[in-house]
Amino acid sequence: MTIDLDDLVQAMTAWRRDLHAHPEFGFEEQRTSAFVAARLREFGLDEVVTGVGGTGVVGTLKRGGGNRAIALRADMDALRIPEQGEAPYRSQNAGVMHACGHDGHTAMLLGAAKLLAAEGGFDGTVRFIFQPAEEWGRGALAMIDDGVLERFPFEEIYGLHNAPGLAIGAFQSRPGAIMSAEDNFEIVLRGVGGHAARPHVGKETLVAACALVMGLQTIVSRRLSPAEIAVVSVTELITDGTRNALPGEARILGDARSFSPAVSSEIEQQMRVIAEGIARAYHVEQTVNYTREFVPLLNDPALTQEALSVAQGLFGADSVSVAPEPFTGSEDFARFLGHVPGCFAFLGNGDSAPLHNPRYDFDDAGLIHGARFHAGIVRRRLPAA
Repeated sequence: MTIDLDDLVQAMTAWRRDLHAHPEFGFEEQRTSAFVAARLREFGLDEVVTGVGGTGVVGTLKRGGGNRAIALRADMDALRIPEQGEAPYRSQNAGVMHACGHDGHTAMLLGAAKLLAAEGGFDGTVRFIFQPAEEWGRGALAMIDDGVLERFPFEEIYGLHNAPGLAIGAFQSRPGAIMSAEDNFEIVLRGVGGHAARPHVGKETLVAACALVMGLQTIVSRRLSPAEIAVVSVTELITDGTRNALPGEARILGDARSFSPAVSSEIEQQMRVIAEGIARAYHVEQTVNYTREFVPLLNDPALTQEALSVAQGLFGADSVSVAPEPFTGSEDFARFLGHVPGCFAFLGNGDSAPLHNPRYDFDDAGLIHGARFHAGIVRRRLPAA
């Protein structure tokens, strides 16, 4: 049966707007998971399993006698951001919104599932992976820990993310490193608070914290090779002081981005050295908590070329490009690539607000491009006899 693409666009748009109106935070995607599972069953997939990794869904579609399997992945979770948009389908869940376009990613993959279930055109097995909790880097790990690789085996995996500023219908990827690791840190300084009029009596921590914030800026500029890409950002400085009281404790929080374990390790080491030195200079105590939340996303070179070739055939060579440099954002799709090869790519979202902005919205004009790419890579990698 041939799918009418105009009808598919209308269906995907309705799904996307329904999901946008009912956003759910990571591992809370109960309604979203039920919605996804219901659609997959309507399409006639061979198997639909819910509750994978908490709230994840895996659909399986088989055609022909081929024994190869590939996976397509979309993320489902929203962010704890109050929506400021005025669309009629704006969030009905106060304080939560789809500010990163995961509603669009989910709708695109549902569209591909409907298209492939109806039209086939491949020989083998497709796993449709709808993942929870991407935003805080735990969803892919949860599905892996729940045995997704063993229960639903596949040899390759592909994923898409929308990109504001890239034209609708434009496709971009790159071999090797395309997105960074994300490390989180918390540095706690402890001293003796006191009266703002008598700073010499105690061991206040605010001036030490300010010095430490500035010192952290030298890690990238002075401790790493200029050939390396890295970012160290302090995002919060929290103290227990008040207007006329000097703080006895200060907490410095932030994150670091890099593209190799060696650079990540060097950032942590230098952070500990700087924190220890400044604490000693200001006569306070310090502790550094450093965690690795996301690993670098490393595309398989050969499969990235396959993805670029598929996109060129679908969208035209002028709409497809190799990203000139990696992005310093992070994506837990990288966890899957630690087990099987694959490719992650970007699709244009036009002149929209930035990701994670309270006025962001996924552009529905991009839905058909995502669905066609997903179907196209399946047919390329699992060619019908």
